[in-house]
Amino acid sequence: MAKRQIILDTETTGINPREGHRIIEIGCVELVNRRFTGNNYHVYINPEREIEAEAIAVHGITNQRLADEPKFRDIAKSFFDYIQGAELVIHNAAFDVGFIDHEFARLRPALPPVNEYCAVLDTLKLARELHPGQKNNLDALCRRYDINNSHRTLHGALLDAEILADVYLLMTGGQVSLNLAAEQDQAEQGDSGQPVIIRSSKLKVIKASADELQAHETRLDLVQKKGGSCLWRN
Repeated sequence: MAKRQIILDTETTGINPREGHRIIEIGCVELVNRRFTGNNYHVYINPEREIEAEAIAVHGITNQRLADEPKFRDIAKSFFDYIQGAELVIHNAAFDVGFIDHEFARLRPALPPVNEYCAVLDTLKLARELHPGQKNNLDALCRRYDINNSHRTLHGALLDAEILADVYLLMTGGQVSLNLAAEQDQAEQGDSGQPVIIRSSKLKVIKASADELQAHETRLDLVQKKGGSCLWRN
C-alpha cells in the first residue's frame, strides 16, 4: 500500500495561538513512497489581526501583503481534505500542530484535531535522537547533510517544507539515489530498506587519505604474511 507523507510548515503572526495568534502561510510538499509527486499545497492567509514585528523579521510577511488573501475559514476544507489520512512530517511539530488545531477549533462547525486523522512525525525529535548534543535547527541540518539552502534568507512555509523534505529523506534513507526517477522507475535502497529520491543530484564523495591508504596496505600485508588469501590483491 502506498505511503503518503506531507512535509508541512507554517508561518504565523506570533508564537502562541492561545494569545490569539494566527496562521498566515501554509506550505506542504507531498511524498508518496518517498517520491516527490508535485502535488503540493501552498496558501497565504489573511489573519484578521496584526502581525508582530518580531514575526515579520523572521518571515518578512506583512499585513499589507495579506490584505487580499483568503481567511482561514475559506481554505479550511481544502486544507483538511489535502492532509487527511497522511503522515505529517514537521520540524518542531508541536508548534505547527498547535496552530492548526487552534484554527480548526475556531471554525463553526469545528474540525477535529490533527491527531485524529493524521499521524505526525517530528523531525526535530528525530534529529535530536540521531545527533544528540548538537544544533538541530533546519539550517544546521542543511549544513550537516550538505543541502544548499543559500536561497533561504527569510523563512517561508513552502520553501522550508521543500528543504525539510530533502533533510528528512537524507536523515532516514541512508544512501541517496541520483534522482533518476524521471529516466527509470527505480531507486537506490537506503539502510531503512526504503527508496530515496531527492531533488538534488549532488553527492558528497569522501576519498581515503594517503595515511588511510597506507594503513589499508599494511593490513593487507598482515593478511598475506599469515598465509591468507588477499582477495583485494587478486
